[in-house]
Amino acid sequence: MQHEKSTHHSLEKALKVLLSFMPYNQEAGTLELSNHLGLHKSTVSRLLRVLESYGFLQQNPRTKKFTLGPSISELGWALNESLNSHLIRVAIPFVDQLRNSLEETVVLEVASGRSSIIGYMAEGPGPVRIKGTIGGRHWYHAAAGAKAILAFSPEKLRDEILSRELIRCTPNTIVDRNALEKEIKLIRRRGFSFDNEERNIGIRAFGCAVFNHEGKPVAGLVAAGPLQRITWNRRSEIIPLLNEAANKLSEQLGYRESENRLKGAEESNALPMRKQTSKKRMEER
Repeated sequence: MQHEKSTHHSLEKALKVLLSFMPYNQEAGTLELSNHLGLHKSTVSRLLRVLESYGFLQQNPRTKKFTLGPSISELGWALNESLNSHLIRVAIPFVDQLRNSLEETVVLEVASGRSSIIGYMAEGPGPVRIKGTIGGRHWYHAAAGAKAILAFSPEKLRDEILSRELIRCTPNTIVDRNALEKEIKLIRRRGFSFDNEERNIGIRAFGCAVFNHEGKPVAGLVAAGPLQRITWNRRSEIIPLLNEAANKLSEQLGYRESENRLKGAEESNALPMRKQTSKKRMEER
């Protein structure tokens, strides 16, 4: 019993050491942590060595101070993967149903760092196949789902993406920052994106963002196909079904439009009024 109590206290101290590096993961030495936590220097030193041996901390050989280690990143990756897996499982029936309704390929693009990844794809019945595989990455500025995600992402992420070199995938890819900023404003106003052969020649797509319970865009739902079938004139047929599926999927993820619109307005980041997308908004190009 005494041993269990001692183990519990040691674990508690180790967790406090790890939490000391939040939120900015600044370097800290044994003495700093000892003073910060009110623990004896020898106790902190022992805990640091154990945490380092398991990869939860790493030591700078020059300063001898510590920062969070690779095991923390791996835990974060595992958590992110589990959340993405849940999102994909929930999304599959919506994607399949939308494919059946539109008779076009429907893709779920999932937000992942500085790009989106293809989480799931339901191919349409046509002879032309969309180039893409599960796990494939899309630049945020060059695909319908990715652009929809980017448009409703926090300003910090948008600025980070726009500040980088924008890779040209096709002659139609938007690589000018000012032009892309205008595109983002347009997507936010009308509530959907349009990929006009910007990632693959011969392929066009419409996209709508999917939101989680915090009102954050976590995915993009995309209807894609050959340019002969996915035309701008078909938006009045495609967008209502795409919007409906994206809204229902968002609701399954805990998103509540009225609550998050109020929150978004307070943060000057109003969310799309997709259920009320007007004909005038749909005609904007």
